[in-house]
Amino acid sequence: AEPPEGGWGWVVMLAAMWCNGAVFGIQNSCGVLFVSMLQLFGDGEDKQLAFKTAWVSSLSMGMVFFCSPIVSIFTDLFGCRKVAVIGAAVGFAGLLSSSFVSTIEPLYFTYGVLFACGCSFAYQPSLVILGHYFKQRLGLVNGIVTAGSSLFTVSLPFLLRVLIDSVGLYNTLRVLCILMFILFLAGFTYKPLVSSAKDKEGGKKGKFRFPPEKKICNFSVFKVLSYRIWAFGIPAALFGYFVPYVHLMKHVKDRFGDSVPEEVLLLCLGITSGVGRLIFGRVADYIPGAKKVYLQVASFFFIGLMSMMIPLCHVFGGLIAVCLFMGLFDGCFICIMAPIAFELVGAQDVSQAIGFLLGLMSIPMTVGPPIAGLLRDHLGTYDVAFYLAGVPPLIGGAILCVIPWVHERQKLKERAKSVDGETTEKMLENENTLVLDTTEKTVKEMESGV
Repeated sequence: AEPPEGGWGWVVMLAAMWCNGAVFGIQNSCGVLFVSMLQLFGDGEDKQLAFKTAWVSSLSMGMVFFCSPIVSIFTDLFGCRKVAVIGAAVGFAGLLSSSFVSTIEPLYFTYGVLFACGCSFAYQPSLVILGHYFKQRLGLVNGIVTAGSSLFTVSLPFLLRVLIDSVGLYNTLRVLCILMFILFLAGFTYKPLVSSAKDKEGGKKGKFRFPPEKKICNFSVFKVLSYRIWAFGIPAALFGYFVPYVHLMKHVKDRFGDSVPEEVLLLCLGITSGVGRLIFGRVADYIPGAKKVYLQVASFFFIGLMSMMIPLCHVFGGLIAVCLFMGLFDGCFICIMAPIAFELVGAQDVSQAIGFLLGLMSIPMTVGPPIAGLLRDHLGTYDVAFYLAGVPPLIGGAILCVIPWVHERQKLKERAKSVDGETTEKMLENENTLVLDTTEKTVKEMESGV
């Protein structure tokens, strides 16, 4: 069915916006939780404290993406609504259980695995369902939806700081459970669109037919060369992506002490990230085909450059400027992921295409922050960690540059094949017509002779 470009889709958009805000607002505010965990579970004699604690937030963000290929399969089998609702319920249980632990190790499972898996199952359907309701406005709608995480990233650090100072870390986690409960309710709005009378009939009968194995795990998306480059180029760029979100707060404390409000940096990241999503989401609607990838290339270039500039800022105002630019291009990178996936593989395979991509993204996003923490433990400073964090985005951006060229060549080959097929078909038709005419002529001559 053609997307309605509105109607109930606006309600779905608001629900997906809340999903992005609740999931990534909490994840992006992990720097505040990281500092609190260091104080609560820290031991002055532990020389690997930053490394161990960083694994909680890093594992959580990584699992959100690691589960995505599985989530895409479940989404195709059971629909966006069921998967999103169950995911939010699991995330709620994980976050609530995290508020009852007494050491850092159980958080690896309750917060790093259980909560994150629930977030993953709630998050990905919010991307897929938008393509059912919007096509012409998909870039703009994705920009608005992903701006939800910016709104939460702007407000949550200050709220978390107030809550942690007044009621402690455990009660703060319980307050955050309210966000997950609302997310549970929001999942019910993902009403599936019935595309044909046959689908309606199947829905009324309530029959569930298990699709073939090839349909469940659709690895055919990797046959598309442009998608293959994209799916491996983006993870290559993300080894340093999550490092500032985890370690920037601690870096500011190390360099400036308690004399500056470090939460302002997350505020700057959140505000400009939201602005970037709205602006570049709309800009992407005017950029044809796979050329949208060039926006991601520019994003990675500036994100890498800004990461390298963090250690060079010896004035707090310089860090604010860096975070403003980093947030702007972070928003650009995120908001056009779904539109690019639709361009490269088409609407039919987009669910699993996004799932495989997010799954591959989980590895660098999980590994990066603990390595940065390990460098901090051994060197006593984050400078080298931030310098190294800026290198992968530059490499990944360079890889992505070839995608539009490759995609255009693929389209030209497909057109050439279709033209050759039509020509061959016409030639066969003409040949058949000629044979029929000859046969008819022969029959008439024989009849006249008789």
